[in-house]
Amino acid sequence: MRFVRFLRDNEPVYGMVEDGQVVELQGSIFGSYRPAGRPLPLSDVKLLAPCAPSKLLCFGLNYAAHAAEGGSEPPTSPILFLKAPSSVIGPGDSIVLPDHTSRIDHEAELAVVIKDVTKDVSEAEALQHVLGYTCSNDVSHRPLQKSDGQWCRAKSFDTFGPMGPWIVTDIDPGNLSIKCLVNGEVKQSSNTNDLIFSVPYLVSWLSKNMTLMPGDVIMTGTPSGVGPLKAGDVVEIAIEGIGTLSNPVR
Repeated sequence: MRFVRFLRDNEPVYGMVEDGQVVELQGSIFGSYRPAGRPLPLSDVKLLAPCAPSKLLCFGLNYAAHAAEGGSEPPTSPILFLKAPSSVIGPGDSIVLPDHTSRIDHEAELAVVIKDVTKDVSEAEALQHVLGYTCSNDVSHRPLQKSDGQWCRAKSFDTFGPMGPWIVTDIDPGNLSIKCLVNGEVKQSSNTNDLIFSVPYLVSWLSKNMTLMPGDVIMTGTPSGVGPLKAGDVVEIAIEGIGTLSNPVR
C-alpha cells in the first residue's frame, strides 16, 4: 500500500495511491480511515511530504563505508541526532542553499515512519510499530557540522529534510537498493543490508530512550558517496520498492 499526503482545496489531506490515481482518505492513516470522494489522477495532485512528524530522529555513520570516507571508525552504538521538523519538504520542492560558498551535501537515507505510540518494545516486536517507509535526503551543512561539534543546526535549515514521494507499507527494510543521483549521475549506491544497526534494532533502541509517536520519522543513515550540491542541480533519492524522491536545488 502507498499512502500520500497532498493538497486538496489548499488543505493537506491523506490519500492512497492505486493504479495511478489518488483516493482521498477520511480519518487517520495511523488509525482507522475510509475512502472519500472521487479518485484523482496522481499527475494532477501536488504531493507533500508523506507525513508531518513531531520528531525527526536521525542516525549518523550507520554504514561502515560512509564512516570510513569521513575518517571515522564504525560506531559500536547508535549515534543519534535530531533534525528540526520545520526542515521537511516534499517531492518537487526546492532545496534552498543558505549561501553559495559553504559545502552543502546530499545524503540518501531510508526513512521509517512510526505507526503508533511506541515505548520499550523489543527488537522482535519493533516492526509491528512501523507504518511504512519512504525516501529521505539528510541535507547537511558541512562547515557548521564541523564547527558546532554537534549536528542539529547543520542538518536543520529550512528545506534540508526532503521526504517522499509516499509511504510504502509492505516491504522488507533489510534488503533494499538505495541510490542518490545528481543530475542523473549516480553518486551513492548501496543496500540497506549494509546498515550497521538494522531498522528493528533502531526502533527498539529509540523506544527504550523515548516515546515514539505516530508519524515520527527515523532516518537510518546514509551510505558512502556523499557530495556537494549547487544551485541548478536536481537530486534524486531512489530506493527499491519505494520509488524516487526528486528535488531541485536553488
